[in-house]
Amino acid sequence: MASMMQPQIILLKEGTDTSQGKAQLISNINAVTAVGDVVRTTLGPRGMDKLIHDDKGSVTISNDGATIMKLLDIVHPAAKILVDIAKSQDSEVGDGTTTVVLLAAEFLKEAKPFVEDGVHSQNLIRSYRTASTLAIEKVKELAVSIEGKSVEEKKGLLAKCAATTLSSKLIGGEKEFFATMVVDAVMAIGDDDRLNLIGIKKVPGGNMRDSFLVDGVAFKKTFSYAGFEQQPKKFLNPKILLLNIELELKSEKENAEIRLSDPSQYQSIVDAEWNIIYDKLDKCVESGAKVVLSRLAIGDLATQYFADRDIFCAGRVAEEDLNRVAAAAGGTVQTSVNNIIPEVLGTCEIFEEKQVGGERFNIFSGCPSGRTATIVLRGGADQFIEEAERSLHDAIMIVRRAVKNSTVVPGGGAIDMEISKYLRQHSRTIAGKSQLFINSYAKALEVIPRQLCDNAGFDATDVLNKLRQKHAMQSGEGANYGVDINTGGIADSFANFVWEPAVVKINAINAATEAACLILSVDETVKNPKSESAQGDAAAGAMGRGRGGGRGRGMRRR
Repeated sequence: MASMMQPQIILLKEGTDTSQGKAQLISNINAVTAVGDVVRTTLGPRGMDKLIHDDKGSVTISNDGATIMKLLDIVHPAAKILVDIAKSQDSEVGDGTTTVVLLAAEFLKEAKPFVEDGVHSQNLIRSYRTASTLAIEKVKELAVSIEGKSVEEKKGLLAKCAATTLSSKLIGGEKEFFATMVVDAVMAIGDDDRLNLIGIKKVPGGNMRDSFLVDGVAFKKTFSYAGFEQQPKKFLNPKILLLNIELELKSEKENAEIRLSDPSQYQSIVDAEWNIIYDKLDKCVESGAKVVLSRLAIGDLATQYFADRDIFCAGRVAEEDLNRVAAAAGGTVQTSVNNIIPEVLGTCEIFEEKQVGGERFNIFSGCPSGRTATIVLRGGADQFIEEAERSLHDAIMIVRRAVKNSTVVPGGGAIDMEISKYLRQHSRTIAGKSQLFINSYAKALEVIPRQLCDNAGFDATDVLNKLRQKHAMQSGEGANYGVDINTGGIADSFANFVWEPAVVKINAINAATEAACLILSVDETVKNPKSESAQGDAAAGAMGRGRGGGRGRGMRRR
């Protein structure tokens, strides 16, 4: 009787929403599966695109998993984990963002029946981690190195990797054209890791094939004053001066007070301002530079002054463009025009200003250090060019990774099928429940080839059966067989040059398993209440500060 009389313990604030146990886990798995279904159809060369229209009215058409995940305003806390793994895959490797989301969703989908049957999630997590380690070891074992080849051969192999990435994008129709361009751009920056050394400039109009690669730096003509037209627009081997100062006639901003006894003295103060700017300009000319670029404004007086002396100048150059010119031409950005020594000047073989579509571009080519490149993209609609830029970003990242970690694996679902077969075989050697869990992990990996078939409109069951039969061969000759998108059958992905860097697969399996284990380990969600009273108090407090904030010595209102 006494136990019945005990008062109820209130632990959390009133209105706190808590959900726990099996139901909570199932709800999280359902949310993740729903997110996976959104990007599912974008996988592979025949993947569909998503049109995302946000509240500001801007429209994005994209096939890139990371871009779609970023633009989807996901509020479910568990599903947000998928957004994070897509972002991490994008920043770490550049491609495979859709793969990573799909795998995570599929791992959880396979785990769901076990959870419903009362299996403890820690058992699942343990088996998934084991399976992931085995899968990654297998990828490393199957990877083929492209090291030790001549430069030309290596370029060809890297172009194959870039073409595989681009085949699933909007510009897949011109993948050979762009793959070569991307490889040349990555080769141009050499061992330098900074991605911003490859600039991508977008110019609407024209055809995709009108896009070109500048072996150097190109940027849009900046705002210019009168006198600009008289400046020469082409130089051979010019000296380039890079500045971070204004070359404008400015009245002194200091609140200085000057008392004059004679009106003629006033003229000398005005003359001093003119002398300051002329002194700066003279020093620029004396340095021997023929091209003067500044991050800040170059005024009309300076523009005319340089034009009279056959010098080209451009002000308000974007900082990243200026830094890329500095890296390529070998100059240093100066914050003063005093003591300009020859060492701080850059140079290039040809500088010219060219018309590209409706824009004029300043192009520096044949730079001595050559550690930079610019891709000028052309195309019809703005959304199209935006998507082309995202696609090229993925391809550039992939080629960079392939240069650093020069091992590749067959694409087209071949590697996934091979790992799946290996894990199934391995699971049979294990006694206990984990045999089932590792088997389900192996089954989840088949989602990649299955989705490739579904997206291309083939019979997935039929193709998967053929693949399973090929991969089950004892001789191992079927290990490289994947989905053939063109015929709807199966083909040797390696022989067809459908390659991707091993690091993409390793990262995808790692991240997807981590995300799946993280979601499986959550058994309770606590949501703090945002009660109306709390919001009301905050609003009232803000109003009180606004109105009574200026009263006297801060005495409290009675």
